[in-house]
Amino acid sequence: MSLYVIAIGGTGAKCAEALTFLASAGLFEDQKIQILFVDPDESNGNLTRTRELIGSYQRCYSLPWGNEKRRLWMPANVSHLPIWSPFGNQLNKTLGDYFGYNSYRAQQPALGHLFDVLYTKEERAASLDVGFRGRPAIGSAVMSQLDLDNLTEEPWGSFFNQIEADIGIGQTPAIFLLGSAFGGTGASGFPTIGRLIASRLKQNDKRSRVKLGGALLLPYFRFTVPVGSSDQIFARPEQFLLSTEAALRYYRTQAQETFEAIYLLGDQDPSLVKDFSIGKNTQQNDPHFVEVYAALAARQFLFDPPSQPVVLTRREEISQVTWNDLPDSANLRPRLEQATKFSYTWVCAIADDLESFRTRGVKAVPWAGQFYKSGMFSNRSLPEFDAQQQSTVQTISDWSERYLSWLGVLHRSAGGMKLFNPEAFTNSQGQLKKNRDAIPALLIQTANSQADYTNMTNRLDRNQVEPPNEGTIGLAKALYSISS
Repeated sequence: MSLYVIAIGGTGAKCAEALTFLASAGLFEDQKIQILFVDPDESNGNLTRTRELIGSYQRCYSLPWGNEKRRLWMPANVSHLPIWSPFGNQLNKTLGDYFGYNSYRAQQPALGHLFDVLYTKEERAASLDVGFRGRPAIGSAVMSQLDLDNLTEEPWGSFFNQIEADIGIGQTPAIFLLGSAFGGTGASGFPTIGRLIASRLKQNDKRSRVKLGGALLLPYFRFTVPVGSSDQIFARPEQFLLSTEAALRYYRTQAQETFEAIYLLGDQDPSLVKDFSIGKNTQQNDPHFVEVYAALAARQFLFDPPSQPVVLTRREEISQVTWNDLPDSANLRPRLEQATKFSYTWVCAIADDLESFRTRGVKAVPWAGQFYKSGMFSNRSLPEFDAQQQSTVQTISDWSERYLSWLGVLHRSAGGMKLFNPEAFTNSQGQLKKNRDAIPALLIQTANSQADYTNMTNRLDRNQVEPPNEGTIGLAKALYSISS
């Protein structure tokens, strides 16, 4: 089974970010997950951050772990296709230029006047290289020009070729859209792209062989617009509810034949975004727990799609999200705890001890002798702790730091999560701190969460994991197995 995620706009990218982190803990098992990003703002900070994250994931996933079907860590193959912008290579990204407004005015005045009625002068002339500026009417006009029958246009050609290949070997691929109902790109792209995909599959008699769903995010954040801003065309938080109401009217009446399921997710107490940004690389919003729910919606849709038209979830307290509030918590909790304990132990202790091993030898770090050559009497089949092994340590550290930083911000944000003890691994600003003595305090107390670092290193045993079980790969596998 394969999951094809279409992440639309900045919100869609942030949901894909959460999905990638959850996939690393094995919550999507060993499925193939391909992400296609849709955004006219190709330098969007949220989008860039998620693409870099997937790059870090792929560097870890591609290490020689051995039997892929029995992986504990990063079993899913998460990758992404190139970004698709509805403007393609067009340099002047304005609505007027895109539709040839001046030509209409000169050659077909009636159409030009209609354009005047539908869009203001400011909307026609605003640069859209920062996205659709919270205007679904602008985005819908541009998105509707997408022709999915033209398979020479990438990345859609590769997207459909892979889906058809899955169908050809008897699989039922799932397509899942992620986006907001209250902005510009997500609000316009979600229904338009969903409808076009459904139409494309029907034409090829493949609609019944593909599951099509999505998570539509309702307002869950807000921001303060700078006083006296010279640019008047941008998303405005006071318009979010109005835009959402209009969107929900559409989904109630028009979208039932397009999607098998649509998950609606929001927060009644929207969090405040720190820094206002119209778009581009300055738009880097902190992660939010609603995005985790969106990723979990994709997981449910892939493995156990809802059989009822309405499925409700809620949290016990408005001020936090606990394990009791997450769907399928009995499976989620042990996997996330294992991934978190592994990542923190690796970053705050293992990587530092391996540096001591490099400079001072096995006397400084006795357990390292299980995995690397440590002298003339050591196992000669073991590898040296050379540049390649050190590079693998850094690859795993890079991912682990990204994961822990993301998790820390989730816990520190308004109405955030209370799944771990954030004081153990982040400071008051949400920045990662390294303290091996804090490992036992990382988890909210369970029967198996008391082991300190010394206890863990005493339990490291490369013979308890499948080959390859030597070097940095063997060490990582052994550490992950005892982190449960």
